[in-house]
Amino acid sequence: MLIHARILLKADVGEGGPGWDDGRIAEALDCGASMVYRVRQAFVERGLEAALLRKKPTGRQYRKLDGAQEARLIALACGAPPEGRSRWTMRLLADRLVELEVVDAIDPECVRTTLKKTRSSRGCGSNR
Repeated sequence: MLIHARILLKADVGEGGPGWDDGRIAEALDCGASMVYRVRQAFVERGLEAALLRKKPTGRQYRKLDGAQEARLIALACGAPPEGRSRWTMRLLADRLVELEVVDAIDPECVRTTLKKTRSSRGCGSNR
């Protein structure tokens, strides 16, 4: 926030303001010229508060499964595969979780990332 405020102060072209250009501001504050441009643009388009405060991340991933649901998934994956299958696939696990009403809906990728977090490995003969 402090650097953003300094950028705006150095860019001030009003009475008594230094009115520096982007390159000079970036050099003086040891930041990129693109950052100076974005801060100035945010100030012009959305106001002072938007220019000073960073945008909240939009790609934040929240947990799709709680602890109990995760435990059910792991127990299911460690159990015997369905009839006619030699092993579980991510899609089969996702479909079975929905079928057992553990979750309303789940993507196979979520199943994969949840299982990836576990410390055990079902791929080797022993868990050392």
